[in-house]
Amino acid sequence: MTEEVIYGINGPVVTVKNSREFSMSEMVYIGHKKLIGEVIKIDSNETVIQSYEETSGLRPGDPVTGTHNALSVSLGPGIIGNIFDGIQRPLKQLENASGPFISKGCSVNSLDLSKKWNVRILIRMNQLITEGQIFALCKETESIEHRFMVPIGVNGKVIEVSQSGNYTVDDVVAKLETESGVYDLKLSQSWPIRIPRKVSKRLSNDIPLVTGQRVIDSIFPIAKGGAAVLPGGFGAGKTMTQHQFAKWCDADIIVYIGCGERGNEMTQVLEEFSELIDPKTGRPMSERTIFIANTSNMPVAAREASIYTGITLAEYYRDMGYDVAMMADSTSRWAEALREISGRLEEMPAEEGYPAYLVSRLAEFYERAGRCATLSGSTGSITIIGAVSPQGADFSEPVTQNTKRFTRCFWALDKNLAYARHYPAVNWNMSYSEYFSDLDPWFIKNVGPDFPILRKKIISILKEEERLMEIVKLVGEDVLPDDQKLSIETAKLIRFGFLQQNAFHKEDTFVPLKKQQEMMRIIVYLYEKAKSLISASIPIVKIIELGFFSNLVKMKYEIPNNNIEKFNNYIADINDKIEKLVS
Repeated sequence: MTEEVIYGINGPVVTVKNSREFSMSEMVYIGHKKLIGEVIKIDSNETVIQSYEETSGLRPGDPVTGTHNALSVSLGPGIIGNIFDGIQRPLKQLENASGPFISKGCSVNSLDLSKKWNVRILIRMNQLITEGQIFALCKETESIEHRFMVPIGVNGKVIEVSQSGNYTVDDVVAKLETESGVYDLKLSQSWPIRIPRKVSKRLSNDIPLVTGQRVIDSIFPIAKGGAAVLPGGFGAGKTMTQHQFAKWCDADIIVYIGCGERGNEMTQVLEEFSELIDPKTGRPMSERTIFIANTSNMPVAAREASIYTGITLAEYYRDMGYDVAMMADSTSRWAEALREISGRLEEMPAEEGYPAYLVSRLAEFYERAGRCATLSGSTGSITIIGAVSPQGADFSEPVTQNTKRFTRCFWALDKNLAYARHYPAVNWNMSYSEYFSDLDPWFIKNVGPDFPILRKKIISILKEEERLMEIVKLVGEDVLPDDQKLSIETAKLIRFGFLQQNAFHKEDTFVPLKKQQEMMRIIVYLYEKAKSLISASIPIVKIIELGFFSNLVKMKYEIPNNNIEKFNNYIADINDKIEKLVS
């Protein structure tokens, strides 16, 4: 290790003068308490370091020690179900070591070095193994099997191997003969957080991430390996919506990052997640969830690092062949951390004070989403859902606008909908998805050939309502012809009977795609039938009096998810009453 001394301190920014000992992105220890920091700028006269811990008490002349390694995370069993801070320090161990408040320089291992895992070794003597290959297995939780992989960049022949048994993450279970010498193969490895992990091949995003939320799956779908932005002002329901995604989406592993959120809100999230039961296994949701909690009172630099820590952990499990869903709440706080550090570095500000490299940082982050063929020979994916908290719910601010450039899903949360108890509070007129062409072949094959057609019709009715409501505001609804009144009445049915969902109702909290399709089919069928009646000069008042529009609002509760054949009863009822009306 190399050692220099502090020249200046400005908040989380520490400078060292006239040093040639450090390299970019190197992790360093600052001061006598060895605060963790990272080199972020080097020129001929000065080295700039950002500290991931509170710098109060530091003074010029205190030592700065280099490690010659980049800021990295430890990868191995014990990550799932754990709660980490922004630089992968487990908070429970930090509490045991320093009490309820994290003391400066408190150092704990990211993984439990004493716990023994029941490991099944898959490799044998004289076998040639390559980077990314799975060489052992163990049960990390009741829900997740941990697949130990050969570190990236390591290839060789097995010259010594242990038997299956109980081992700690630091134990050597095999020795490899490589070009550079003998390599000790352990059950843990490390990876720098700012460098994406290597994959074999990027695959197309042609499989949907099914969430069971109708406004998402049917109207604005997202692909496995895709990226979505979830913007909304305070109280719009970002956290609640992400809860529903985490609980019901068909991802194997959830990575939840609380980036710069208030401490009481983060506590509520952790408590609620710990109480959630995984509907797939009946076990606690925490058995397939990784938490990164970085509250607003923690050092700002660690907030900036937390996003990279989370995506690196997600990539590790993706490489095992798992589908990972990553919830980042919220990237606005992350961008604010970039702005604060940039200001302390006296960099030239861009729009609204954000650094000029905000766009490239957002691009680098969302680019790490994707569906891939892994080095282990399997297929895995990372789907990123990034929440954005624009001030005053202003979607024209830089973080929201620039995030839209690198995501193909935009789920705009509307505070007015949330206040009206319409959840998920996704505004259907402002939101969009660009995955239709990629996912429609899958929907046609696995759900039904009519699924894209029905979605298109539902969206067109909602767009027609938006146009008509501008007229209604000016002259009232009474002056509209009956066919336009029908569009408004049908759109109301779509909003309350289809888009609005009850997270506390057992039949409505999660809705399978087949039922979603049948609900759309009934709505469109009623609309077409009513349209033909209006063409036959039957007043819309008489059609509404039949009660279809009010009754169909309740179909989401009345039809069980496992008995969608009952939708035929609605069809029969519609036909019967219309026949009587016509006759």
